[in-house]
Amino acid sequence: MDYRYHCFIPAEYGSNALPFNPCRLLDFSLLKLDSGQSWSGESGDREILAVILGGRASFTVGDHTFPDVGGRPDVFSGKPHAVYIPAGTLVTITATGPVEIALPSAPSELAVEPYVIEPARVVAGRWGAANFSRPYHQILTEISQPDLPAARLIVGETFTPSGNWSTYPPHRHTYDNLPVEAQHEEMYYFRVKPGDGFGISRVYTDDGYEENFTVRDHAMQMMPAGYHTVVSAPGYTTYFLWFLAGTQRTQGALEDANLSWVSRTVPMLRDLGH
Repeated sequence: MDYRYHCFIPAEYGSNALPFNPCRLLDFSLLKLDSGQSWSGESGDREILAVILGGRASFTVGDHTFPDVGGRPDVFSGKPHAVYIPAGTLVTITATGPVEIALPSAPSELAVEPYVIEPARVVAGRWGAANFSRPYHQILTEISQPDLPAARLIVGETFTPSGNWSTYPPHRHTYDNLPVEAQHEEMYYFRVKPGDGFGISRVYTDDGYEENFTVRDHAMQMMPAGYHTVVSAPGYTTYFLWFLAGTQRTQGALEDANLSWVSRTVPMLRDLGH
């Protein structure tokens, strides 16, 4: 089996790192703490967006303290809180209850102060229509939060309903060719509801590589390149935290030309109430 683009991340107490990583820029770890437990580290030459998946924690980031950040019990229960941790910063996270925190990161030379992103700043919406309709949260993007500084990271959440498709038609962001396409690596971190459910993730490239794998809780899809799409099995909802990094933060995605006609049906399907 080729594990070039996917894996499962551990979900043990403490900091859980990727077992391997094909990306040059992006990295990810999952922090799981019980009430009262703490974790300390340093961002080094990377910016980090700490996304509260569920629970609450207090953050000390350099000289700044952000007490009791969080609130939703899990990723399927509302918008997230997040904390931006700039490069070159010491950080301590202390759980004020059981907490899970996603820590996507990317290289940065940006000298800014840390900040909290409250749920009110997270933009919610819906992409697609019919059985490729899916709700999303934009947590830190150049479009929805242009006043929030970041060097490379672009971060959001997508919820793929039972039997539906996400990132459909499949798209890629492999080459810098704006305004059509911008080169960005991307990763997906998955959760599934109910927890014993599954989905399917597909990645394929122009040079003939193709990978289809079963999405389950704590699965990771890592995409240094290629078209990608996700589908949920009937009866289950899949969540994924998506995060991108490239040479710049302007987004541009190129749809698979063989399937791009599907996008043209969205206005009609929405007019019909789908």
